[in-house]
Amino acid sequence: MASASRPPTGGPGGTGAAPVRSDRSPWNWLLLVPIVLPLVVPLYNRVEPTLFGWPFFYWMQLLFVGLGVLTTVLVYRATRRSPADRAAARAAVARDAGSRDGGR
Repeated sequence: MASASRPPTGGPGGTGAAPVRSDRSPWNWLLLVPIVLPLVVPLYNRVEPTLFGWPFFYWMQLLFVGLGVLTTVLVYRATRRSPADRAAARAAVARDAGSRDGGR
């Protein structure tokens, strides 16, 4: 049978003091660039210029992989939590786990 306990509520109005986190950062829109750019094939659907004998079509796709990695790293670093926020979140999780274990 399911327990009747409510999930913990954090933030300013709840009982816990967990920091409010939103993943709706404008930086996340930048992740669309490495997804949409390779879909516009007419931009790179040609043979010349070649690079070490590779047609432009192939080496440009390899550059898109690097672009995806760099974009992901940039967005990650721009949107990660500060050390104080991470410590507060860990403390809130530990506090919530302790209150759940104590109620059994």
